[in-house]
Formats: sequence, C-alpha cells, structure tokens
Amino acid sequence: MKSTLIKMATGLGLMVLAAQQLYAQPRQCAPRDDLIQQLEERYGETRRGIGIARQGAVMELFASANTGSWTITITLPDGMTCLVASGQAFEALADALPPNA
Repeated sequence: MKSTLIKMATGLGLMVLAAQQLYAQPRQCAPRDDLIQQLEERYGETRRGIGIARQGAVMELFASANTGSWTITITLPDGMTCLVASGQAFEALADALPPNA
C-alpha cells in the first residue's frame, strides 16, 4: 500500500513539476531544513511519503492530520527544496495491493 501511495504521489509531483516548468513560473525554493520547519510550524505538516525522482532528486509528501493540508516537495541534489504542489483534504488510504501476477 505504501509503495503504491508513494508511486502515485511521485507521479503527481512530477506531473505538477513538469507543468510548472512549462509555464516558466519561478520556483518557490529554500534550503530543506528551513522549508521543512515552515511546513511543520505554519501548517502542522509532517512527512507522510518519500520517493526518488529523476537525476537524484527526492520527492516528499507532507500532510497534517489535524487540518488536512498537504504539500509535495522536491529536494535537489544541491540541498535546495522546492514546493511542487499543495492543497487541502488529505486522506491516508489503506487500499490493498493487487496480487502479484
């Protein structure tokens, strides 16, 4: 279940990242420690998922059980972390994994 959720979040994060680059909007990036601290202090979000993206980047999903807010970030190999997407109504799912074929 966790690997499916991570794959889905990674795919979503990469699609949003690609869309942001397409429109050439400036990224919202900061050193990872600073950004993670802001997510925790401002929104009560903690890490709920992680995945490896292209070229050594790390995708992380943060969410708050209290408020339902969520944020997807990408951390680049140089240590900068960029916001990819955020929203409301986060729910952790416990879907069963499909049987191995």
